Amino acid sequence: MIVVAGIGIATGVGGATPLMYVAATVVFLLFAVGYARMAREVINAGGFYVYVVRGLGRTAGLMAAGVALVGYNCFVIGAIGTSGFFTGAIVEDLIGVHLPWWVWSVLSAALAWLLTRSGIDFSTKVLAVSLTLEVAIIVALDVAVLARHGYSLRALDPALVTGGSVGLGLLFAATAFVGFEATGLFGEEARDPRRTIPRATYVALVVLGALGAITTWAIVSAIGPDVAGGVAREHLAAGDLVFVVSEQELGHWPTTAMKALLLVSLFAALLALHNAATRYLFALGRVHVLPPFLSRTRSATGAPVLASTVQLGLATAVALLFAIVGADPATTLVPAFVGVGTLGILTLQALAATAVVVHFRRRRSPDLLATLVLPGLGGLGLWVATVLAFVNFPAMAGSEDPTIARLPWLIPAAIVITGIAAVLLRRTRPGVWAALDQDLDRAESLPGYGAIASRLGVEL
Repeated sequence: MIVVAGIGIATGVGGATPLMYVAATVVFLLFAVGYARMAREVINAGGFYVYVVRGLGRTAGLMAAGVALVGYNCFVIGAIGTSGFFTGAIVEDLIGVHLPWWVWSVLSAALAWLLTRSGIDFSTKVLAVSLTLEVAIIVALDVAVLARHGYSLRALDPALVTGGSVGLGLLFAATAFVGFEATGLFGEEARDPRRTIPRATYVALVVLGALGAITTWAIVSAIGPDVAGGVAREHLAAGDLVFVVSEQELGHWPTTAMKALLLVSLFAALLALHNAATRYLFALGRVHVLPPFLSRTRSATGAPVLASTVQLGLATAVALLFAIVGADPATTLVPAFVGVGTLGILTLQALAATAVVVHFRRRRSPDLLATLVLPGLGGLGLWVATVLAFVNFPAMAGSEDPTIARLPWLIPAAIVITGIAAVLLRRTRPGVWAALDQDLDRAESLPGYGAIASRLGVEL
């Protein structure tokens, strides 16, 4: 809400931004109908990658894995830079302590690594506390605007949409849902994945959509729907639109708390993205597409500690390269890698949506509404979002730098490279190639699953 919503209001449809969140929620819920069906059949840490293997075949699955690796790893690099930059700025503003941004980045990465070693069970406890605090301050702002001004119905007028860019409005709204497939990534570590993954997916999407729509409705109501776009553009460079509204509606100390909670939120995002990126490395290491040592787990928790170490080590090293050359993280590192990460994950979601529909058509599922019509419409919406992200990448990344404008081509490059790798793998390592079809449902065969199940009281 603080970092992305302001950009969406400024560059998208201004006061009609809440409608964009509603539209994005509908698209993802449509896709989730098919996703939930697939989640009941396939329990695997590879997430969308294994869904694509199931629906479109091994070659397409490896291409999706390549997109996932680029997307999530770039996102983690961007998150390390974002966490370091904002932590340094806000800590200096609040208590006057100045440290270089990269120091905070390294500290954030180190803390994420320590929490990951404790397993997803412990990580979720940390994330739950931070999430509760973050949502509480956002809800407080929403309630304050409702009590003082009420929510303007003008923001829900479709005529207001024509005054801006619908494409960018939808794109920035869609970024609120990036990573929702984490519900499936942790299926192997869940208590009852075939029941809890679909339920968690629907809950996550509804909560994300509701918070996004209501909060942006509150923001544009506080500043006026007809002038919201112009006001947001005035605050675009500073990125302080939500802080200004909060200062006006909640006062100084709650706004200070909001700034502190932004730091918590950025770390929570880093931890969540790192956990997702790690599980893709783990899943590909387990089938020997990547080095097998990446699939080693910590016996006490089942956490993929070596994949975690490699992922955070490489991501931190890339972030430090920007520090060594003296680059400004806010204008180079963060927009470049967060932008590529967003595009990569949107592409992955669109591929998975296509795979879900194809899979159930091959099985001739009689439930056409749940396996074809609804997920097909959701998939179409995801492909539209992907194309919008590619075409509008400089605006999404917040930079007009020509180098950054060329970064989206990393995604097609990853698809081509992994496609070639698939051909070579089929010819030179037929055993590994054959195993890709045999690693789709790992709910009861994951190394370390026995320890997890024993701790949770689950019968194998």
